[in-house]
Amino acid sequence: MERYVDVAPGVRLWAEDIPATGSHPGEPLLLVMGANASGLAWPDALVAQLAEHHRIIRYDHRDTGRSTAAFEDAPYGITDLADDAIAVLDAFDVPRAHVVGMSMGGLLVQLLLLDHPDRLATATLFCTGPLPFAEPTASAPPPPGPDPALLRLWAELDDPRDPEGEIDWRVEHWRLLNGTGTPFDAAEFRALEERITAHSGRHDAVVAHARMDTAGLERGAELATVTVPTLVIEAPEDPAFPPPNAGQLARTLGGGRLVRIPGMGHAINRTVVPPLAAAILTLTTSAETAAC
Repeated sequence: MERYVDVAPGVRLWAEDIPATGSHPGEPLLLVMGANASGLAWPDALVAQLAEHHRIIRYDHRDTGRSTAAFEDAPYGITDLADDAIAVLDAFDVPRAHVVGMSMGGLLVQLLLLDHPDRLATATLFCTGPLPFAEPTASAPPPPGPDPALLRLWAELDDPRDPEGEIDWRVEHWRLLNGTGTPFDAAEFRALEERITAHSGRHDAVVAHARMDTAGLERGAELATVTVPTLVIEAPEDPAFPPPNAGQLARTLGGGRLVRIPGMGHAINRTVVPPLAAAILTLTTSAETAAC
């Protein structure tokens, strides 16, 4: 079921509610995607595997997909995007959910762990890093940043391109994000981007999230207080959040468990879907079993 969720005056988010397919589903599971990315960037193959155990909710962030694109008229900050996730749960009458965040979505989920722990049954974070500390210390130094080749490509993000050129650019972007640890199938990601373009009705690049206010992120020191069962997945070939980002995040969380998926980069290709789904479901099912 698809619907729109009002999150602010004049701002609506597209969201999709996917029923569980198993006979004994657990609590719902919310998928929170990364910056400038539609909710359809969650591959259907991953969604299908997760839906065997959970009702799935995914959505388009502001200025992505079919959600309102109004950053120029109504600027917002990254903390607003975290609030949006709670608004989506409220709209679907979900008091608590397992929450999975990728990339920027992982930063948003960390904010949810701090501000709304009662709304999270578990949290899975991958292809992301820890919230920054207001003052980095020897025990929590700033983690490494993105690969220079990726930074050079990001500098072209809002260059004008025709529809075909935009798809070509996005596929090249995914190639760099994927890394070399697992096979990259250009046709797989071309089909994904063609679907996202058709879904949004626009081919131009999404750049609002690169311009939004990031105030409110310097809360890394608070992560040690998190008690929600949390899993951090390390993608060793991730060029955006390279190691040791994941390890540092798991240590900062204190009780965060760390799982490594060999060869994984900053892309959910068909090779990594099975181990990624298995890691997420191991956490969610074990947490629900422990709660019984």
